[in-house]
Amino acid sequence: MKPPVWKPLYLLFRLFGAPVAWEVSAGSAVFRVENGQRLYLVLRYPSGHFDFPKGHVEEGETEEEALRRETREETGIDDLRILRGRTSIRYFYTAKGEEAGWRKRDGRGLWIFKAVHFRPAETTRSDVTISDEHIGFEWLPYGEARKKLTFENARRVLDMAEQSALTESLK
Repeated sequence: MKPPVWKPLYLLFRLFGAPVAWEVSAGSAVFRVENGQRLYLVLRYPSGHFDFPKGHVEEGETEEEALRRETREETGIDDLRILRGRTSIRYFYTAKGEEAGWRKRDGRGLWIFKAVHFRPAETTRSDVTISDEHIGFEWLPYGEARKKLTFENARRVLDMAEQSALTESLK
């Protein structure tokens, strides 16, 4: 059974000394317009799943700064125009393998409660330079991107980005 990703539950586990961590990340559903069609950038991760660029919000960094930094680090894209709209996903996982090793060394929890905040962002660039965190990428129209994304949470992020882009284009 997966525990719900709820901050009070995390705090309760922490109170009783469980090896927990609460982490916040930021990401972007990046798209560009080509021949009047929005194409969304989906990244392929080494585990085989497809998702969006995202990463930890560093200490002293705003959510938007983290979103821009992570997108630049993972894709090379640095000309983002961030649109209105924001959606968050929350999940829980237990660190395993190499991650568990460095978490133990750093004194960080092995049970991770995660919140990731996504914003839609438009770029004019089509060239992508992926980081070593990924093994591929594709620019896809909304319907194809929705089919390609592995997790329902990511499809929800895409839906929000598409709605925000549609709303923006009507202005």
